Amino acid sequence: MHLAALHTPSQIQLNKDGHLKHFLTIEGLSKETLTQILDTAQSFFNEQNQLITNNLLEGRTVMNLFFENSTRTRTTFEAAAKRLSANVLNIDIARSSTSKGETLRDTLWNLEAMAADIFVVRHSSSGAAHFIAKTVCPNVAIINAGDGRHAHPTQAMLDMLTIRRETQRPYEELSVAIIGDIKHSRVARSDVAALQTLGCKDIRVIAPNTLLPYGFDEYGAGVRLFNKMEEGIKDCDVIITLRIQNERIDSPALASQAEFYKMYGLNKERLALAKPNCIVMHPGPMNRGVEIDSSIADGPQSVILNQVTNGIAVRMAVLALAMQGQLQEQGLIDAIAV
Repeated sequence: MHLAALHTPSQIQLNKDGHLKHFLTIEGLSKETLTQILDTAQSFFNEQNQLITNNLLEGRTVMNLFFENSTRTRTTFEAAAKRLSANVLNIDIARSSTSKGETLRDTLWNLEAMAADIFVVRHSSSGAAHFIAKTVCPNVAIINAGDGRHAHPTQAMLDMLTIRRETQRPYEELSVAIIGDIKHSRVARSDVAALQTLGCKDIRVIAPNTLLPYGFDEYGAGVRLFNKMEEGIKDCDVIITLRIQNERIDSPALASQAEFYKMYGLNKERLALAKPNCIVMHPGPMNRGVEIDSSIADGPQSVILNQVTNGIAVRMAVLALAMQGQLQEQGLIDAIAV
């Protein structure tokens, strides 16, 4: 699939006043919109750097619709919604009426009729969240929690928040390396798009050719390809390692996981090539000893657990902004109150 084929026009995600009403993909959103998400997420930390709770979504209903398995993403969305005082329903899709032959449209319309305000959707089909927002339930705020190989925008934004909080430097000054299964990774696509939008000028993609997507040059300016790990991470400020997507590999892309670790696994020797204060990130779940050594995952430069906490703050921000953007679109409030 062509990388640009599923880019969502900004008008689908934004209301008539330019505020977020769905969050489907990073593409099409401005630096100002991404910065608003980051600033709002940061506001959910107190002076002791702990997450706060408030009543921004009191009386609202958030439905988690996960057509793909997930633990971390679904749980952090649930935690985020509850910290905003929302009612949260986790819909068991495997036992829903879709398993009895009901169409997706009918299932969603019935859920919408139950006074749903926000759908958090994860689906194996690229473009599923876009389809729901544009065609099925435009008056429900749709948050994309990952769709096929296309996008994972809240993961990208929690990565951007982690980079901002941990480095305390402008994105324009940073060198960021993304390592691993780029071909099958919606996280990689969303991270690259977010970094480009926020002004990062040195984005390094490190992978064997078999794990690169067709049409790699569509990523655009500022993105460089490295097949050799050592060259790619030299003097980096940020390293993002990606999980080997075994369930999505549909061809003999690798000789073995052991071979991948030998060539592209992040270990102490390779990390030493980056800057001394380089941070190490991973979207999870990790395959220890495949893409990252345990000594690095648990080491002083790892901010992997911080990503999880930052993910709650980012998802709080997206839920609050999209809900209020929808209300503004429908003429129920005059301005964003976050």
